[in-house]
Amino acid sequence: MEHVLKSERTSTSIDEEVVGFKDDAENIIQQLTGGTKELDIVSIVGMPGLGKTTLARMVFTHQCIDKHFDVRAWCSISKEYNLRKVFLKILKQVLGNLDDSPSEDLPDKLRKSLMHKRYLIVLDDIWEVETWEELQLSFPDDENGSRVVLTTRDEEVSRQLKHHSDPYFLRFLTVDESWDLLQKKVFQGEICPPELHKTGLQVAENCKGLPLVIVLIAGIIAKQREASLWLGFAEDLSSQVLEEQSMKIIESSYDHLEDHLKSCLLYMGLFPEDHQFPVFNLLNLWIAESFIHSVDTENVEEASKICLNDLVNRSLVIVSRRREDNGEIEYCTVHDVVHEFCMRKLTKEKFMQYRPSKEPQYIRFIHDDLVHQLLQYTKSLDRIPMLAGLKEGESFAQCHDRSLKFIARPKSRVWEKTFPLLDNLRFIRVLHLSDVCLERRSWTKAVQAATHLRYLAICTQEFDFQWVSHLHYLQTLQVVGNSDFSRRFETSPSIWKMKKLRHVDIQDFSFKWEDNNRALFEESSETLLPALKTFGKCRIYLADKTPEFWWRFPNIEQLKLHFIEPGYEVDMPNLEELPLQSLELCFSRPISGYKSIGRASCVVFPSNLKDLSIDRLCLTEEAFSQLASRRNLESLKLRNIYFKPEGRFWQAGYGICWDVSDYEFLALKYLLLQNVLVTEWRSSDSSFPVLEKLIINKCTILCGRIPSSFVDIPTLKLIKLICCDYSLQNSAFNIKNEVEEIAGCDSLQVLIQYQPDSKLYH
Repeated sequence: MEHVLKSERTSTSIDEEVVGFKDDAENIIQQLTGGTKELDIVSIVGMPGLGKTTLARMVFTHQCIDKHFDVRAWCSISKEYNLRKVFLKILKQVLGNLDDSPSEDLPDKLRKSLMHKRYLIVLDDIWEVETWEELQLSFPDDENGSRVVLTTRDEEVSRQLKHHSDPYFLRFLTVDESWDLLQKKVFQGEICPPELHKTGLQVAENCKGLPLVIVLIAGIIAKQREASLWLGFAEDLSSQVLEEQSMKIIESSYDHLEDHLKSCLLYMGLFPEDHQFPVFNLLNLWIAESFIHSVDTENVEEASKICLNDLVNRSLVIVSRRREDNGEIEYCTVHDVVHEFCMRKLTKEKFMQYRPSKEPQYIRFIHDDLVHQLLQYTKSLDRIPMLAGLKEGESFAQCHDRSLKFIARPKSRVWEKTFPLLDNLRFIRVLHLSDVCLERRSWTKAVQAATHLRYLAICTQEFDFQWVSHLHYLQTLQVVGNSDFSRRFETSPSIWKMKKLRHVDIQDFSFKWEDNNRALFEESSETLLPALKTFGKCRIYLADKTPEFWWRFPNIEQLKLHFIEPGYEVDMPNLEELPLQSLELCFSRPISGYKSIGRASCVVFPSNLKDLSIDRLCLTEEAFSQLASRRNLESLKLRNIYFKPEGRFWQAGYGICWDVSDYEFLALKYLLLQNVLVTEWRSSDSSFPVLEKLIINKCTILCGRIPSSFVDIPTLKLIKLICCDYSLQNSAFNIKNEVEEIAGCDSLQVLIQYQPDSKLYH
C-alpha cells in the first residue's frame, strides 16, 4: 500500500497526483458498488494523518464510481459546521445550479432531489453521531444501492452509525512502506545515497507508520541531507508518544520555517477548519499584513506565490484546485491536524486568539476578552493592556507603528455593536466584510478613521471612490454590490489619490467616466495609478474611455472589463502599449446576430499578452490575424464568438468557415471554445504546435469534426467535450486512436462531460 502525493516541484508550481491506497480503494469500491440494495453507510476510520480524506477522495473520483452512481456530492463537515451551508453545498452538487431557498426548505429539497436516484454522498470528518441525525432524513432509501461514505477519527461514531457494512479501519504503514514513501518525498525519484540509507530507515521506522508524519518530516530533511542531522530527527521521533506525534512533527516543521512563512501559516489557522482559500485573496491578505517581503516591491505578488509554494512543498498546505488553463493554484486548504496546531499556537499570542463559533464566518484576530473591553473602554483604548500586543505599562500611542490585526465576517447584529468602534481602531489593516451587505452610512463613517487600511472588502448598495480616497495605504479594494439594488455611479477624481492601489475588483456596479474629468489627464503625474496590477470585473461604458484613460495604468498586468454599451458595434480600444499579461473582455448583449455584439475590427491586443478571454464579440479576419500575431499567448478562451463571414472566414454557399490553417499560435497551450457557431473548422499541423488542452463547450460545428491536424500535435494531452453532439465525440476518439497508433502509448485523454456532475473518463 502506497500513501503518497507524487509531485513535480518548481519554484512556481507543484503538480500532485494521488497514486496510493490501491488495496484500500479497491475494498471500498467493492463495498460501494456491491452488497445490499438498501441505503448503506461505509465509514473510513483512522487517527489524524492516516489518510482518511485522501482515500475517500480517490474513491469518489474513480471512473467506475462515476459510472455507477447517478449523482455524487462531497461535503467536509468538521467539528464546527453550519447545517444550512452543508445542505447548500450538497444541493449545489446534486442540482448543478441552485436558487436561494429558505433554510427550512433545504432538507426537503435535498430529499426530493435525491429520490429515485442512485447517489453517493461523502461526509468528510464526522465528529458526532448527532451530525448524521440532523442529515439522515434528507437521504432517502429507494433500495437502489445508494451509499453514504463517512470519514471519522472516532471509532464509536462509526459503530453507532453502522447500517450494513462494517467500518473500514485504515492500518499504519509497514516500515518498508514508510521508507518507500519517505524516499519518494525526499529524493523525488532519485536514488538515496548509501550514507543516508541506514539513518533514513531509522527515521522511517520512528514515524510509526503515519503517512502525514512521514510527509512532514520529509519536508524538513529534504534540504538537510546529513546523516547526523537525520539521526537527530530519528531520536526525537522515537521519544514521542503516538497521540502527540503529529503535533510534534508539525511543530518541528514549523520551527524550520522562515519567520514570514510562520506568519503566513498561522494566519490560515484563523479561518474555519476545512476552509477553502481563494489563493488570489489569501495572497493579498498576506501582503496587506506585511508578511511578504521582497527586495523588488513591484514583485511582491510573485514573492507571495513563492511563499505559498514553499508551504505546499513542505506539505503544510494542501492544493484543493488548480486552474485548468495554466495549472496555477486556485484554491488551497490546510489539513485539520495542521489547523489544530495553528490554533494551539495562536492561543499563545496575545492579540491573535481564535474565538470558536457555530457560525464559521465569525473569525477575528482578537483576545477572548477584547470585544468586551472594547465596548467598555470605547473612549480610552490605552487602558486595554493587550490591545495590539501592548506590553504592561505601554500606552496605546507608543505602539502606533503596529497595526491591530483584525478580520471579520460577522452577522449584521454582531457588527452593529462593533462597527462604531472602528473610529478608535486607527491602525487596523484588514477589513473583510463582503459577506454582509452594509449600508453606505455605516461603512463610510466607520472607515473614516481607519486610515491605515491596506485591504478592504465590502458588500454595499452604493459606492464611490471618493468615500475611500482618504485610504492612502490601501492596496486591495473589493466591492461587491447587491444585485437587486446596485447602482451606476460616476468615477471621481479621488481615485487618483490612491497611489498604493494594487488590486481593484468592482462587481455588480456600472460606472461612467465624466466628461469634465477628462481634463485631469493633462496633469499626467497626478492622474496615474503606478502600482495598479489588476483591475477586474468592472462594468463600464467603453465609449466614455478616451485613449488617454488606459495610459493611466502604466504597470497593469490583468484587466477584466464588462462593457454595457447601449448601442451596437462599439469599437474596441487600442491596448497595445499596456503591459497586460491577462485580458478579459465581455459585452452584455447576447448573440442574436453579429450586429448585436461588440465589433472587434479595430481591436489591437497588448503585445505581451499571455492569457486572453473574449465573450460576445464579433471577430473579423483582420482582428483574428492581429490576435494570432501575439507570440506570447498561452491561453485563449472564446465564448459566444461570431466570426464575420468575410475572406477566409466565408465559404460561398456553405457558411462561416473558421480557417486558421495560415495562422501560427506559437505559444498557445490552452484553447477553449464555448458557444461558437461555425460550419467548418480548418487547421494545419503548424497552427497550434504546442497546444496541450482543447476544451469545446456547447459548440456547433456543422461538419461535426475537429481538424485531423490535431493528430500531429505532439504536446496534446487532453480533449474535453462538454455538451457536444456525438459527431464531435467520434471525431475526438478518432484523433485519440490515431495518436495511440503513432505514439504507441496512451498519451491523449478524451473527456466527455454531459452535465456538470456527470463525467466519463477515457
